[in-house]
Formats: sequence, C-alpha cells, structure tokens
Amino acid sequence: MEWETVIGLEIHAQLATQSKIFSGAATAYGAAPNTQACAIDLGLPGVLPVLNIEAVRMAVKFGLAIGAEVSRRSVFARKNYFYPDLPKGYQISQYEAPVVAAGQLTIDLDDGASKVIGITRAHLEEDAGKSLHEDFHGLTGVDLNRAGTPLLEIVSEPDLRSAREAVAYMKKLHTLVRYLGICDGNMQEGSFRCDANVSVRPKGQEKFGTRAEIKNLNSFRFVERAIDYEVQRQIELIQDGGTVVQETRLYDPDQGETRSMRSKEEANDYRYFPDPDLLPLVLDDAFIAQAGAELPELPDAKKQRIMEQYGLSAYDAGVLTVSRELADYFEAVAAAMKGQEAKLCANWVMGELAAALNKAGRDIVESPVGALQLAGLVRRIQDQTLSGKLAKEVFEAMWNGEGDADAVIEQRGLRQITDTSAIEAVIEQVMTANPGQLADYRAGKEKVFGFLVGQVMKATRGQANPATVDKILKSRLG
Repeated sequence: MEWETVIGLEIHAQLATQSKIFSGAATAYGAAPNTQACAIDLGLPGVLPVLNIEAVRMAVKFGLAIGAEVSRRSVFARKNYFYPDLPKGYQISQYEAPVVAAGQLTIDLDDGASKVIGITRAHLEEDAGKSLHEDFHGLTGVDLNRAGTPLLEIVSEPDLRSAREAVAYMKKLHTLVRYLGICDGNMQEGSFRCDANVSVRPKGQEKFGTRAEIKNLNSFRFVERAIDYEVQRQIELIQDGGTVVQETRLYDPDQGETRSMRSKEEANDYRYFPDPDLLPLVLDDAFIAQAGAELPELPDAKKQRIMEQYGLSAYDAGVLTVSRELADYFEAVAAAMKGQEAKLCANWVMGELAAALNKAGRDIVESPVGALQLAGLVRRIQDQTLSGKLAKEVFEAMWNGEGDADAVIEQRGLRQITDTSAIEAVIEQVMTANPGQLADYRAGKEKVFGFLVGQVMKATRGQANPATVDKILKSRLG
C-alpha cells in the first residue's frame, strides 16, 4: 500500500519587543534566573496585565506580509492548565478570535516547482517559564525570566506532504520574520521553534489519519529527522495491526526517535474563556495602514528584483536573499562595482565569503571583510591584476586583517603576470627543461599538457595569467 504523509506546523516566533507582552519586565536573553520576572509575570494577587502595543504591531506586520486577514477585533483568552513554570495556572492566549487569520506562504520545492501553503491563523500569546533539570541533583529548578515573553503562534493548514516540505516552509517563515524585524530567529535560544502535527493515510483517501504532535523542535535538522521517524513509526504500527493514538510526543535527537509524552488534550480540556482583565483588541484602519507602511521589501519581491536587476539565476537570487543582511551586503558590493560583474560579485559572496563565515561560525554582519573591501578585490579580478587563485590568497589576508586588496597585493607582490613576452619566455624554459614530457605530449599523451601548465605556474609563483598560459602553450605545442 502507498501512504501519504500529512503535516501541519505550529511555529512559535518570539517577538523582538524590549519588554514582555503584558508587563514591563525585560525580554533580554541570558540573564540570571528569575531576575527578569515581575509581579505580573509571577501571577501575584491583584496584578493586572497591560497589552504591549509593539507586540500587536509586529503581529499585524506579519499578517500583512502573508496576505492574511487582519482582524479588526480579536479577543484574549485564558488557556488553563497546570505546570510548574506557569505560576498563574493559565496562559493568556487567543483562541476563537485571533489577530491574524487566513493567509498563505509560497515555498520552493526540490524539483524547482513552487507550492502554496495555507496559514490558518497567527495569534498572540505569552510564553511560559522554563523548567531546568540539569545540576539540581534529582530536583527541578524553575526560571521565570521567559514567562510573559510575547509569542506569535503561526498555525499552518495540513498542506505539507513530506519532511522536506515542512523544512522548506519553516525556513521560509524563518526568513520572513527576520526580514520583518519581528523575531531574531535564534533557534538555539528558543526564539523560533515549532510543534509538528504528523499523520499518514492511504494514498487517495480523503479522510485524515490520527495525528501525533511532536513538541518543541528547535532546529531544521531535527524537524526533518523527527517527522521522517514519526511517519515510518505510524506506517509500521498500522501495517502490524495497531492503531495510531492522538498524543503528544518528544523527539530524542541522541536516539533519533520520538517518544510518547502524554495523551493529546483537546481544546476543551484547556477550558478556554475570555480573559476578564483584558478588553477586546480593536484595531482601526489607521493603525493597520501604519504597520503596512513600515514593511520592508519582502523576500520574494527582493529575489525577483535581484534576478531582474543583476541578471542572476533564481538559485543565486534565492541564496543571496536568504537573509536581509546578506542581500544588503551583496547589493553594496554590486553598487561599488557600478553594476558590473554582478555574477562574479555573487559568486564571491556565496562562495569564498560564505565559506569563511561558516568556518568561523559568524554571521554576515560580523564579517571582517566589508562589502567595499570585497568589491575592491573583485575589481582587481576584473582588471586582471589577480587570477582566481591569487584572489583567494588575497582574500585570506584581508580576512586576517592585513588590509584591503590593493595593500595586500603590494605587500605580497601578488600582481598577476599578463605580459605575453614574459610568459612566452617562461614557457620556453619549461619546454627546454622537460624534453621527455614534450615528446610524450606530441606522441598523443594529452594529459601531459596539464603538467606543463603546472610547471609554468610554479615557475611564476602562480602569478601568470592562466588563460594566457593556456593559449600560448597550446600554440607553441601545436
């Protein structure tokens, strides 16, 4: 039997406000435990929540960016459940009337096609605290610094059909919230995480299978592995005569498997009811229009413009626009080159620079080689001062703080040799010094040509123009 996977994601994006959603406590990451939790976050008697308008503005921006319906009237509700890191005994969220409803996001598939994924809703809520299990000798510590941090929970339609599609959708959302400046997207710190609802059904069947929810996935790799494991688990369970039960599961990355956590609660188990301390959230057209006016150029629009403006492929434009900062860096390099050699600029940003950043574990904004410096290097490749090999040596020196391209070229004497007479003289010396290889080439062993080119480059310390060497050597051997 052929099986079809059905996936829906619930993504929690921590909003980048300076204070919490219902209190004035700070949201900065990394503070000592329980130093950023005020009386409101602790749920002490007599306290009243006050809504953070910036969290609302960020939610509206997101809704506009995905072409969603932004609700003029939404309601906050109490989601009741007990957990040690939830001191009030309930979480303030939105249930029946979310601030954002019915949007969509287009993702790119592995085969080059695109697919539209429906977004059911995006609602505002407060985060819970955090339970700490390490270093407490069998006990659990509770840190309430995170309690009350504003979250935007983004709920997709069950439109995803594979783990790869789920990752593509999650990456696209990750890019979008960072472009909008509403979330830093730091998955290691828990700023962007997701729950995956996974089920399987016989191919062609319309009715959905019973789903399991995999909680708190905080890396793209874990999302893919957890879903693949869960799909196989459910298929094998059904084929062996078992039944999939609706439950919450956790992913163990060390074992590469999901494990049952608890039977899944239904919405009515949380006893949702409107929060009596918060009035309905009512937005007027002016507020929504102002939020819309603050939207940046969005990823898809930026990708299309870069393709058209610089003549780049969809793949190149997609890589360069994966973050707003990377796109800005590339465009700064291209601007310094006055639009010339855009493909060469793109290749250096995506290639040598990206590799160095990845090796050093740095983001583009932390690059020791600025956009104008990289443009200076590309300019020296363009005017044939540097070959590709020499340019890499110069780039490494620039990365290590030895100055801009021109300074490194002068300090190290790395100027490319383009004088044909000088190159001809070296070729003559190489041919004279290697009569055996010369005879082999003329006897039909064409691979010897590479050896002779290598000898010329060695004699010139890699500074001869490779194309000129190739051309002259072929002519002499002919």
